[in-house]
Amino acid sequence: MTTGTNSSRKAMGTAALLALAAVLPLAITEPSQQNFLILMGAQMGVAWNIVGGYAGQVSLGHAVFYGIGAYTSTMLLTVLGLTPWIGALAGGLLASVFALAMGWPCFRLKGHYFAMATIAVAEIMQILVTNSDFLEGAVGLYLPMDRSGWGWLIFLSKLPYYYVILGLLVLTVLVSWAIERSHIGYYFRAIKDEPEAARALGVSLTRYKLIALSVSAFLTALGGSFYAQKEMFIDPGSVFAGTISIKIALIAILGGVGRLTGPVLGAVILITIEEYSRTLFGSTGSGTDMIIYAAMIILVAVFSPSGVLGLLGDLHRHLGRHLPGAKPAEAKTSAKEIRP
Repeated sequence: MTTGTNSSRKAMGTAALLALAAVLPLAITEPSQQNFLILMGAQMGVAWNIVGGYAGQVSLGHAVFYGIGAYTSTMLLTVLGLTPWIGALAGGLLASVFALAMGWPCFRLKGHYFAMATIAVAEIMQILVTNSDFLEGAVGLYLPMDRSGWGWLIFLSKLPYYYVILGLLVLTVLVSWAIERSHIGYYFRAIKDEPEAARALGVSLTRYKLIALSVSAFLTALGGSFYAQKEMFIDPGSVFAGTISIKIALIAILGGVGRLTGPVLGAVILITIEEYSRTLFGSTGSGTDMIIYAAMIILVAVFSPSGVLGLLGDLHRHLGRHLPGAKPAEAKTSAKEIRP
């Protein structure tokens, strides 16, 4: 009964948040860059949470999948004239294949060694793309503007881009929710919490880690593809940068890893603070975002390892224990549960 009520509340809360996000651009005549960045950050954070939160494999190189998605869709558009919808799917598939190739040797490492390996792979990929004449890494790629409309994801207004990334966020949340409720999600959590016990029960650790990484890579690459369409220009520094990997991971960690809506809350908090700091300091605040990232990591690690959602949950339970009548109600429920 209680579980059903909690699920209903979560569903209602999620629906309310989606409704608010959908009408926000209508209330604000000109959708701000900040709102778009929050949606982008939330989508990437939810995608990262599949491997980093549920499966417990901390990747600090997710920018490599983001960049693969951006460059694949852009090259297919500029060279072959394929619609970005096909390019986004192709980028996601290529990122998943790359994730399998990267994960097979990297998952032999544990803990911080795996995280360091993902950083190395992402840095190597950025260097290769930067020095590639075919990808024009040194100068970057401009997307053609001779076509427009939903078929080519080129618009004069910012509003359609907002709804495209909102739809992608909804898709990513639904995939994450489906995984969370499936047997694969239980395997992920077993690998995260008790890997040796999971292995003893016949769960293939490497196989399910690879599944988590490939799904996460696919969704992250979709985000990179749509980012390229909105900006109309990409270069290695904008889609393969190490700061992108750090931000993706920090968004999920700040909101609450292993929780469905944790990355969404983390994106709202982190990007809002980041954008306001840039507005406040302007050009004199170069590097302020990295200071904010470092401060957030320290605060979360010291005061709330379970993230903001975990902190709010602890506060709610604390207040509940001290409200008048709270203890008798708990005792009554417990007695009812054990009554034959």
